[in-house]
Amino acid sequence: MEQNLTVAIQAGGKSSRMGTDKSFVLYNGRPLIEVVREAVAGLGDELILITNKPDAYAHLGLPMFADLYPDTGPLGGIYTALHHAAHPHVLTVACDMPWLNRPLLAYMAGLRQTADVIVPRWDKFPEPLHAIYSQGCLEPIREKLDAQVFKITAFYGRVSIRFVERAEIEQYDPDGRSFVNVNTPDELSALVG
Repeated sequence: MEQNLTVAIQAGGKSSRMGTDKSFVLYNGRPLIEVVREAVAGLGDELILITNKPDAYAHLGLPMFADLYPDTGPLGGIYTALHHAAHPHVLTVACDMPWLNRPLLAYMAGLRQTADVIVPRWDKFPEPLHAIYSQGCLEPIREKLDAQVFKITAFYGRVSIRFVERAEIEQYDPDGRSFVNVNTPDELSALVG
């Protein structure tokens, strides 16, 4: 079935708190990046990886793109994904989210025609690295990047937003585990332990 959706895994972070590349930290014996890839496989027509270290990820066999705006954090990664995507909507997830919930992601994908950004909101805050962006976001994001404003939600006022609220999320993910990301060795130990 043609979905006209690109899925982009963001693996461009510096992993400074982890002390090693988060993508390759083992979770249940497997590198996080492989856990994430499996969780999103087949959700779209295209799966791409945004990374500035393509050699480290070559074994995954995915199309890879380096940041068009280096050192601009996740917002630059989202822009890069939108720029290179073959489809008008991009589901963006981070490489350090071991509990992505496929039914929730599929539900969000079904909403992608309703707004420029489909983003879950758990505990009042949006989860912008677990969201869908339309290519209509390219210009508003570029304006922020050019202005050296790197907060992901900074451009939200310029586009239409569909928040996926907690009551909707809980139908698929009652505990909000989808949005947990792993930043430190201690966090990983606590999650696995």
